[in-house]
Amino acid sequence: MRAWQVSTHGEPGDVLRAAEIRTPEPGPGQVLVRVRAAALNFPDVLMCRGQYQVQPPLPYTPGVELCGEVVGTGERVVGTPVLPTGALAEYAVMESDSVYPAPESLDDAEAAGFLLAYQTGWFGLHRRAKLQPGETLLVHAAAGGVGSAAVQLGKAAGATVIAVAGGAAKAEAARALGADVVVDRRERNFVADVKEATDGRGADVVYDPVGGDAYQGSTKCVAFEGRIIVVGFAGGTIPAPPLNHALVKNYSILGLHWGLYRTKDPEAVAACHRELTRLVEAGTIRTLIGERLSFDDAPAGLTRLAAGENLGRLVVVP
Repeated sequence: MRAWQVSTHGEPGDVLRAAEIRTPEPGPGQVLVRVRAAALNFPDVLMCRGQYQVQPPLPYTPGVELCGEVVGTGERVVGTPVLPTGALAEYAVMESDSVYPAPESLDDAEAAGFLLAYQTGWFGLHRRAKLQPGETLLVHAAAGGVGSAAVQLGKAAGATVIAVAGGAAKAEAARALGADVVVDRRERNFVADVKEATDGRGADVVYDPVGGDAYQGSTKCVAFEGRIIVVGFAGGTIPAPPLNHALVKNYSILGLHWGLYRTKDPEAVAACHRELTRLVEAGTIRTLIGERLSFDDAPAGLTRLAAGENLGRLVVVP
């Protein structure tokens, strides 16, 4: 089968090689899936660089999220493949208990980019931060894959959503997703705009997949007893926050690693998928697809993702 392979660590465009390899064979408790679409994620970039907390043995096929068809049954499913047999190939192996039905109203590309972003958003906003109707939610990278999901889920939860995005096109995309206030960080100071929009009170919940300056600025505009959800560090800088500041301002810093829930509380993940599917079928949320890529364009897509140039999800459709 055709597959992209990483045999040494480095930037995706430098280390990804197209290859013909054997079709993987599922083991006990696993299924073989024909890949219909593979969503690109920032962990794919970090794995290529050798910087992710989970490192598959070299060589491996990257791709941590897909929509596929179970060989033998034809069921259309979404989920995360078992590395080293990742989604950037014609076939991938998945654990049977980590396979979820693809929402019927989403096409293959939309379904491929659905699970990780919306599960992360749901667990972050509801389980970790316990977002309440009427609260103010600040979302960084609001036109990216993870951020766009958080904007929609925040609106679905009855929050007032302030979206921060980089550039006019991304700002317009965040506005189209339903954000109440949109800040183009290239043109304006989001800290000042958050304070103005909240009459000086600040944001009750901050959803931060960026880190660096986004996190530092958030500490200046988080409300009394607010919650900052640390989702990731796409900006490249991992903050080292002074905890005395959290003490003085009475806010909480909440870590979120969604992958742990799959082993610690799998039923909660399954229940979340059912609720998210209900929201999809009701037309409340829908995956924001920025670009549908060919198989050959996967390295270029990961390069754009690494640079933060993507709008919404980048999805490889073989």
